[in-house]
Amino acid sequence: MTTVAEKKRTAVAAKQWAEKASRLGTLKNFHIAGVVVLGLVNLYLLAHMAFAWRAANNQNAAALADQTVQMKTAEIARQPLEGLDEKLAQATKDADKFYKERLPFANSEVAGELGALAKKQGVKLTRVQYAYSPVMDGTAGALTEARMDASLSGDYRPLVVFINSLERDKMFFLISGLTLTGQQSGTVGLRLRLTTYLRSPVGTESSDKTVAGAEEKKADDSSSENTDAGGQR
Repeated sequence: MTTVAEKKRTAVAAKQWAEKASRLGTLKNFHIAGVVVLGLVNLYLLAHMAFAWRAANNQNAAALADQTVQMKTAEIARQPLEGLDEKLAQATKDADKFYKERLPFANSEVAGELGALAKKQGVKLTRVQYAYSPVMDGTAGALTEARMDASLSGDYRPLVVFINSLERDKMFFLISGLTLTGQQSGTVGLRLRLTTYLRSPVGTESSDKTVAGAEEKKADDSSSENTDAGGQR
């Protein structure tokens, strides 16, 4: 009886141990499986982080390159604007100086300068026709364009010197056309088209011109009277 009971107890104990071992094996398997799954998840996360980091670096590099290009472009565009106020002030000053020193304010100045240059070079100025049109009308820099169609004659060399003196004259002349009209006995005929611009008078220029014009008219009248008196005699 004792032997049978011990055998039963031994069998029950063996069965309980087997069940316990089975449960432990199952838990171990679950633990191993969990570790494997967790490792796979970590690997996925690491790979995802690596790709994200690489993409971020590429995007940052592209963004940095784009920003660099924009900065260079802005810097190049900024350079001409540096000191713009001073440049505008100097340009205005230069323009005012050019207007005052090189542009006439009356047509009589133009005619007088042409006559003086022709006389100086020994050229005969036979005819000058004038045409006028406003330029930049209604602005502070308003001008009147004066176009001249002149006929002149003389020897070849004096004519060349006359044209050169026009281009170099203090009064602004722009030659727009030159035509040979004839040649006879060493005398050359030319038709010259040129342009200048009349500005508004500054300060006392208008009154000075009026006084000068009155004196010229008075001198012409006196000359006419003397001529008449001489004729009567």
